[in-house]
Amino acid sequence: MDFKYDVIVIGGGHAGCEAAAAAAKMGAKTCLITMDMNKIAQMSCNPAIGGIAKGQIVREIDALGGYTGWVTDRTTIQFRMLNRSKGPAMWSPRAQCDRNKFIWTWREVLENIPGLHIWQDQVKELLVEHKEVTGVRTYLDVDFRAKCVILTAGTFLNGLMHIGRTQLPGGRMAEPASYHLTESLTRHGLTQGRMKTGTPVRIDGRSVHFEDMNIQEGENDFHRFSYISEPRRLKQLPCWTCYTNPDVHQTLRNGLPDSPLYNGQIQSIGPRYCPSIETKLVTFPEKEQHQLFLEPEGETTQEYYLNGFSSSLPMHIQIEALKKIPAFRDLVIYRPGYAIEYDFFDPTELKHSLESKKIAGLFLAGQVNGTTGYEEAAGQGVVAGINAALKCSGNDPFIMHRDESYIGVLIDDLVTKGVDEPYRMFTSRAEYRILLRQDDADARLTERSYRLGLADSVRYNQWTRKKEHINRLLSFCETFSVKPALINDGLEKLGTAPLAHGCKLIELINRPQVTLEGLCPYIVPLKKEMDAIEQRKEEITEAAEIRIKYNGYIERERMIADKMQRLENIKIKGKFDYAHLHSLSTEARQKLERIDPETLAQAGRIPGVSPSDINVLLVLLGR
Repeated sequence: MDFKYDVIVIGGGHAGCEAAAAAAKMGAKTCLITMDMNKIAQMSCNPAIGGIAKGQIVREIDALGGYTGWVTDRTTIQFRMLNRSKGPAMWSPRAQCDRNKFIWTWREVLENIPGLHIWQDQVKELLVEHKEVTGVRTYLDVDFRAKCVILTAGTFLNGLMHIGRTQLPGGRMAEPASYHLTESLTRHGLTQGRMKTGTPVRIDGRSVHFEDMNIQEGENDFHRFSYISEPRRLKQLPCWTCYTNPDVHQTLRNGLPDSPLYNGQIQSIGPRYCPSIETKLVTFPEKEQHQLFLEPEGETTQEYYLNGFSSSLPMHIQIEALKKIPAFRDLVIYRPGYAIEYDFFDPTELKHSLESKKIAGLFLAGQVNGTTGYEEAAGQGVVAGINAALKCSGNDPFIMHRDESYIGVLIDDLVTKGVDEPYRMFTSRAEYRILLRQDDADARLTERSYRLGLADSVRYNQWTRKKEHINRLLSFCETFSVKPALINDGLEKLGTAPLAHGCKLIELINRPQVTLEGLCPYIVPLKKEMDAIEQRKEEITEAAEIRIKYNGYIERERMIADKMQRLENIKIKGKFDYAHLHSLSTEARQKLERIDPETLAQAGRIPGVSPSDINVLLVLLGR
């Protein structure tokens, strides 16, 4: 074997899979090194993809030519579109997946990408010469040489699990931790920290009294994650909900002295937005109940995931507390919940390409950058893979902007602001979320990705056909005139006011009660126009309708984003010696010197850099 590659990816989680696939598809000879080929893309916590803002990230990965959305669609056992009661900028797809089928579908994808090899081993050392990466050394003492290395080690770096006072080394249950690699990186100047996350108990469904729970069915409409997926294949299953109660809470409180979170055993930072059940009790002592979601782990398995009950309390406390819930009175579990501590690296030491500022050719993606969640990891992975391939071929980096994608928001937040707790994406983090909807990720990203060489012709051609259909439908609505006699009976049935005089069809679509589909029975030419759409008719119709109804908001936000882009175009990297700019505040000098932002806009997003500091920089640039 030839152990020389263009790109080496360390870690076969969600970031690693997307990174390896992207680099190889762009022509880089790539090797993915993972400790267990049977756990590729393992869903360490909930076997679900998507959710608030996370679903938008997956749609963006798919639009770029990544695989997370496509694999999700092939292994979905329940799909829901969240936030339907709000505007389309907030709609977020989420799918429950078959955990094992997800792994094997991803492995099938990776093993059939030309130029991508997989090596089962662990990396213990990064090989560096003159502050530039040259390869890696593994536990099997194999030296791999590479132009670029992508680190996507997840929670495995010096991983330590906690169940009450019991401590177990590992990256996740029954899997070993990765040692020595953190120390190898810190020797070269990278700043390391510790974070904590957790996962809940896994329940044997045969012991559950489902009659004491509320059923939560999924949705079976046209929505999917991938723009190129076929309809869902697997049996669709329900989820179930129930609530904790005061007896449950008292049992949990009795266990707090043995909780690693509260007895000093865990010192690292935990996730604010996915707290353990014991954290909920301490933070919200007045609440008498917390909702729990029982979610299937697979199409045929009896294993269920108890969402909302993440815990590191002793095992007997977890079981005793859950048995106080009527549905779990005869509870049998596969394993208890646990917490895990792991190493991460300061993301402000990265460029927007996710390349290290301290070691050329080293890229970091996923939880090693202080994020939490499969989707955030996968989004970073595809960007790191693209940029590693581009660096190998001597091309400029691929940078995603805040008005272009949630992935761009995520990366900009990481490298500009850093993290003081595990980072999770929300729609509220994106100032241009009306532009970053789940329905238009292909419009934002597919053509750009196709020019890079990642999105293939199948995906690109499908997008161009979709774009043509959307534009044709929009044009029809803008030019077709509607007469009151033709439509008023229908408008009354749709619950909206009749017309006093004729108008263009687009004016009717702007009414909140009216949809294109709803008007089809009353406007024959519209029905013919929509019937002419050969494939993905509902998806195209929805996209056109959103553009019509929200056009004013979209245009206004686009105008604001374009104004801000002017500051993005003002390059400041290397132009100032911040330590000697005494007209800046002390905090601004320190932050600007440490982060060394690329543009004036990025400087303005650094916490501690005020608008007056930006004005000082503008004046100095003018001089």
